[in-house]
Parts: sequence; structure tokens; C-alpha cells
Amino acid sequence: MAASRIQGIFVPNMIPFDKDGNVNEPELRRYINWLIAQGAHGLYPNGTTGEFIRFSTEERRRIIAVIVEEVAGRIPIIAGAADPSARETLRACEYYASLGVRSCAVVAPYYFKMSPDNVYAYFKEICDNSPLDITLYNIPVFASMIDVATVQRLSEECPRAVAIKDSSGDISHMQRMISKVKPNRPEFVFMTGYDPALLPMMLIGCEGGTNCSAGLAPHLTRKLYELAKGNDVAEARKVQTQVTTLFDAATGSVDFPEAVRLILELRGFKMGAGRCPLGPETHERLAMLRPELKQLLSRPEYQPIK
Repeated sequence: MAASRIQGIFVPNMIPFDKDGNVNEPELRRYINWLIAQGAHGLYPNGTTGEFIRFSTEERRRIIAVIVEEVAGRIPIIAGAADPSARETLRACEYYASLGVRSCAVVAPYYFKMSPDNVYAYFKEICDNSPLDITLYNIPVFASMIDVATVQRLSEECPRAVAIKDSSGDISHMQRMISKVKPNRPEFVFMTGYDPALLPMMLIGCEGGTNCSAGLAPHLTRKLYELAKGNDVAEARKVQTQVTTLFDAATGSVDFPEAVRLILELRGFKMGAGRCPLGPETHERLAMLRPELKQLLSRPEYQPIK
């Protein structure tokens, strides 16, 4: 049986910690169930919002195992399998395949900047040897760029390459990718990771997104997706503004993703302290942000589904 096509809003969920700094598995399970109840189409654990680089290999695997168990097939999962080493990425893909996830998301190599030729070689190695479908992940602010020619080449040469999440926010880049890939690979999926551009990205052909704000107000990003799919542009523009307002509040005031963590605490989740120590100015800013964010979340459009 062929795997279902990736589409909709996939949540790049955060991970809660207990008082000892370990993954709080019961709270993670509670958060996952809330996301599903609030309308998430799918999940994308071990992504940027999920702070994957701050976990060990064993912890990343455990996170996916817990989420797969809790989801129990209700919605699809794209598991983050990023590592600068192709060998380690493939090991992650093999393990996640044994758990039954839908796809693995793979970031272009990070830390060392790489040429397009070597970015292609990295993904070709993974796509040719992975037991799972691969979602390419372009986030040039943190990793080597996946350019249009590379996406086109991989889409034509690698059946395992089935989608791309692009977090550049560059609409012209997305449009060029779609125009080059879709004629020869119409089933290839385009997702945006940049919340303020979700509506325009969908209007030019994206099938959905993996958006930070979806982890905070899943019902709202789903509503925007459905309005865009239904071509109700006038109403979708209003909801896009609401999504952008939430995204800006979550990303614009302190180092990412500390405000995201705070918003989830205000939602009632025990997120704990992150693993990166924070300076006194950041703690002060978070204290100042708390009433502002609480007031924002009290607005009707951000109220969760009862």
C-alpha cells in the first residue's frame, strides 16, 4: 500500500523538561494529545523548534519512540533526522523506519558551509540508502542552502525524495522550485516553515507548512490552511495576520525558542527550563513578556478549541 501524501500543517513540537533537565515524557504525551485534539494534521518532532541539536542521539530516538507510541497512527509523523554526518543520518532513518514514521526530515549539512555540488551529494547518499521517504529541509539561516537546481535534480533522480520544507521565507525561491519540479514530479510536496508567509506560499502552490505557531495555536494554523485551500482569500488574510502576530510574539523578543516555551507554560504545560543557560537580561525580559503574552493569548482567536 502506498504511503499517504504529505499535506497540511505539521507541528514542529517543543519538548518539555522535568526538574532534573530530562525529557518529561508524561507531559510530552499530554502535549501531543492536545495538539491532535486542536487540529494538527501531523507532527514534526526533532525539528528546530524542538531544539534537536540540544539532545543526544539516544534522546532524539526516545523522543520519536514516545511520540509514535502516543500518536498510535492517528496522524502522520515526519521525524527530524538531521546530522552533518550522512552515516549518522542514515542510522536515524533506519531506526525511525522501524517505528513506522511517515518520513524523515533532513537538514542540509550545517556548521561547515557546503557548495551546491556537495549538498547534492549529501542528499543523494541519504536518498539512495534510506528505507524511508525523505523530506528535504532548507533553513539557510542555520545550514547550507538547498538551491533550486539541487532540489530539481534530487526530485528527478531520487524517488525517496518526496517533499521539501523551506524555511527561508523567500516566496520567489519557492515559486522557482515549484515551477522546476512539478512538471516532472507533480506528486512532490512543498511545505513552508515560515509562518508569516503561509498564505502566499499556499497560493503559489505549497501543500501546507511546518510552523512554529502551529505548536501554540494548532486550530488557528489549520483554519488558515483550510481557508487557503478553499480559496477564501479575504478571510484567510485576516487569519494570516493573527498567525503572524502570534509568530512575532513567539520569536521576536528573546532568543528562540524561549518565548515559545513561555507561551506553552501559559497554555498550562509544564515545559521546565531549557538546556541552554539564560543570562539575567533574558530572565528579566521573559518576566516582562509574561503579562503581554498572557493578554495576547486571552484574545478570542487564540483560545483553544473546547
